[in-house]
Amino acid sequence: MKLSSIKNEKKKKNQPDDVDTSNTIGIMKVFEDAGLSENVLVNAAMELYVPHPGVETREIAENVFKRELKHALSDPNLCILIYSGMLLEKAGEKGELPGMSKEIFNKDLTFLIVDEVIGMSIAKYISGDKGIFEYVRFDKLKPGILSTLGPFMDDVVAGLIGGASANMYSRGKGDGTKHEKKKVKKTKARKSTTDIKAGGFAG
Repeated sequence: MKLSSIKNEKKKKNQPDDVDTSNTIGIMKVFEDAGLSENVLVNAAMELYVPHPGVETREIAENVFKRELKHALSDPNLCILIYSGMLLEKAGEKGELPGMSKEIFNKDLTFLIVDEVIGMSIAKYISGDKGIFEYVRFDKLKPGILSTLGPFMDDVVAGLIGGASANMYSRGKGDGTKHEKKKVKKTKARKSTTDIKAGGFAG
């Protein structure tokens, strides 16, 4: 992370030019330790995938979603927000949340809304207001792994998937065209090779 790229007037005092991130724990490693691999997240996202200009096929959608997911998780602020939700889940399982017993936590009663606040915050941070709409869709339908997660984790993951999905639709408009151009190029290359094999070389 290059702090030197930040304008001087926006820096806090006594800030170094560079920060050593070699010992940083990646949020995907934290997810994987919790049984949430990239494939699990992608599969859940694709269950609610709808063809859209630029992401007309599931293959394109998966690639664009992975790109948007990676981009979102490159932001340490988002990673910490996600991690806070994961820690709240663990605390709830142990009955350590203030004002909430383990029994109430496990029942995920309707008055518990802080989990949804976190989910919406994650989605909005990634993709603005359109991310919230996608979050609500995933939170209500709970595709894939979402249906098995606890009160905080289902909202954390719904927020992450919802935000990345919203960006997949809005920022993936050019990916379908690129994909089609690649297919045409490969088809032409194969046709050219076939023509050479069929006709042989002149001489």
